[in-house]
Amino acid sequence: MDRVHRFLSRDAYWSTGIPRDVLETAFENSLCFGLYAPGGEQAGFCRVITDRATYGYLADVFLFAEHRGRGLGLWLVQCAVDHPELCGLRSWQLGTRDAHGIYERLGWRTADPRRWMAHTVAPSDIYGDG
Repeated sequence: MDRVHRFLSRDAYWSTGIPRDVLETAFENSLCFGLYAPGGEQAGFCRVITDRATYGYLADVFLFAEHRGRGLGLWLVQCAVDHPELCGLRSWQLGTRDAHGIYERLGWRTADPRRWMAHTVAPSDIYGDG
């Protein structure tokens, strides 16, 4: 948890500043996947926010820098999508600023912007300035 929190709160553009207790609650209410190197060191992480029946949102997908460039991220995402509790979901979503090509290799497509809406609050409005 320490290493994942450090990455998500300091290095990930989508969760900068997230407090550890908030992240712990998010993890407790998600199906989490860890990727580990042969020596036991954590190599990556992702989680799925889901009702385990119809819908899943893929979140917090990352690999630590020393494990990138070998297709492990694709494999991690595929493992999550193929998980027995998730393989029957009819709808999946994710948000990415810069990894569209990676997800497209797994069959993901850009969503119809006329159909989907979002409501977000700035992290500083929730977590404070630090």
